[in-house]
Amino acid sequence: MSILNRKESRRKIHRRIRKKMAGTADRPRLAVHYSNKNIYAQIIDDEAGRTLCAASSLDKEVEASGSNVATAEKVGALIASRAGGASVGSVVFDRGGHLYHGKIKALAEAAREGGLKF
Repeated sequence: MSILNRKESRRKIHRRIRKKMAGTADRPRLAVHYSNKNIYAQIIDDEAGRTLCAASSLDKEVEASGSNVATAEKVGALIASRAGGASVGSVVFDRGGHLYHGKIKALAEAAREGGLKF
């Protein structure tokens, strides 16, 4: 029996979640990913196969470095404001196989405070 490492386990969970969830034109998918250095968020219409808007810790508006809770809050607020500009009001939240804790939770709550509904 092979032992899965953390990354493989997360990918397996993410594949299982994505079988049941897809973004539509009415409710696109808010996909969140993070690495050791950066945090990324995208709003994706899976039916059309295109990204409506995106934000990450690499953007100049965030003015923060690293992959921590404070940066995640800034990225969440930025993606919410960009979603408003793209006329997106409600989304389906895709945590990317990560636990809803820490950075993922901070980004989600900041996006909710910014006006996104999920």
